[in-house]
Amino acid sequence: MSAPLLAVEGLRVGFPLSGGLLGRVRTLVAVDDVSFELAAGETLGVVGESGCGKSTLGRAVLRLIPASAGRIAWLGQDLGTLDESAMRARRRDMQVIFQDPLAALDPRMTVGDIVAEPLRAFQPDQPKAERRALVEDTLRLVGLAPEMINRYPHEFSGGQCQRIGIARAMVLRPKLIVCDEPVSALDASIQAQIVNLLRRLQREFGIALLFISHNLSVVRHISHRVMVLYLGRVVELAPTAALFARPRHPYTRALIVAVPVPDPVVERARAHVPLGGEVPSPLRPPSGCAFHTRCAIARPACARDRPALETDGARRVACPHWRDGAG
Repeated sequence: MSAPLLAVEGLRVGFPLSGGLLGRVRTLVAVDDVSFELAAGETLGVVGESGCGKSTLGRAVLRLIPASAGRIAWLGQDLGTLDESAMRARRRDMQVIFQDPLAALDPRMTVGDIVAEPLRAFQPDQPKAERRALVEDTLRLVGLAPEMINRYPHEFSGGQCQRIGIARAMVLRPKLIVCDEPVSALDASIQAQIVNLLRRLQREFGIALLFISHNLSVVRHISHRVMVLYLGRVVELAPTAALFARPRHPYTRALIVAVPVPDPVVERARAHVPLGGEVPSPLRPPSGCAFHTRCAIARPACARDRPALETDGARRVACPHWRDGAG
């Protein structure tokens, strides 16, 4: 069996914070013992409330921020063993799309310069005519006219700016794109267009997507599998259809119940049980199961014992009592 495109094992990301009692340095753990694999042409959705470590996970996978522990393997090679030069060579296959389309683009650069920037970085000797042709082809690929090449970001709508960001990520024809909330700043109709564009690009080029979002409806539409994070920990990982049909972890169930149904009749008939409380501070995480302070089926042992992520077929879930709340 061939190695997965990306394999993450026991990833931990912590940020040291000073200024505590007597100047003591504390550690904010944003990602805590996360493991998963991602195959070529697959989309793994990453969901959870704000502050659960989704964006930190994406940046750590790309080595934009350092990991405190764990292993990130790219086609079987541990990225942590690479020096700066070797890691730079790998980056052409690993790109990112950011949340704010306009803020992610340099307002002083034309669209052509923005999309060509990765080519100048990785293929500096490429002839200018060849580079321009590739930029124009990539603009067409994402649904933009090549004639827009000399315009500036402020002349475009939010959806068009995100297409420019996608073109910049695609111009090197990468194998992996980390999509960090790529549609959250867009209107619903534009969100659908961008998601469908990403799906089409994935089919044509076999790209793997790590799709980070708080919008479960979007994640359900685009993902092959979904990983649910809570306070930096994986609480459930399952194929998309199975997770939405029968979520096992109480936190996953609460997230799915909160998603509105488009049919007003069905929506009015649904039982809504809001998720109480707020995400605890990662500086002072609860003992045992991190979710026990908000969980309707928590038992005394949940405050004491941290649940293992148990495997059941294609699913992994970190709750030994999930059947108590199963529908």
